[in-house]
Amino acid sequence: MLLIQNLVLRRGSWQRFYDLQIELGAIVTMQGRSGAGKSALLAALAGFEPVAEGDIQWQGQSLLSLPIEQRPVSMLFQEHNLFEHLSIAQNLKLGLKFVTETARQAAIQTAAEALEINAYLTKMPNELSGGQRQRVALLRTMLRPEPIILLDEPFAELDAYTREMAAIWVRTTAKTANKTLLLVTHQHEDVERLADQNLIFD
Repeated sequence: MLLIQNLVLRRGSWQRFYDLQIELGAIVTMQGRSGAGKSALLAALAGFEPVAEGDIQWQGQSLLSLPIEQRPVSMLFQEHNLFEHLSIAQNLKLGLKFVTETARQAAIQTAAEALEINAYLTKMPNELSGGQRQRVALLRTMLRPEPIILLDEPFAELDAYTREMAAIWVRTTAKTANKTLLLVTHQHEDVERLADQNLIFD
């Protein structure tokens, strides 16, 4: 279980309060106006946003004392964060831990085919469109071993067909691996396709 208990985030006069629990393996979408604190919550879970008060616990252990690299979290930022000097295949291999190299390559190939980016694996990031880059980053985030996945507007640059395809793939992948997933979106279609629970931020 992911427990967010009496959490306070504060930046000057800006302040947000959170108190919720999310069951293991649940997919939770988050909606609300800009500035309501959705992305800030994801950043706090990942360790990028300082916590003023309260606690974040995963399976009974507080995450606040853990450095970013030790948190059980895989996060997709709005900026995608691909390494421009590496090919798409090399980008995808980063952080993916499988028993063998063959298994890792097979997992990447299967996911790349599902998201229709298998033809771009040998290309460099600057050769891809925004939507293609977003699918690459999404694939890499979803295949990482961490049990908590945080996605901030993961389909923003995708057309309607690709958005639906990616959303279905994300839900199937998360459920198969029993990942706990939090996703920020402004599109109600994403909620219908993905969510076990939808949170509205005031």
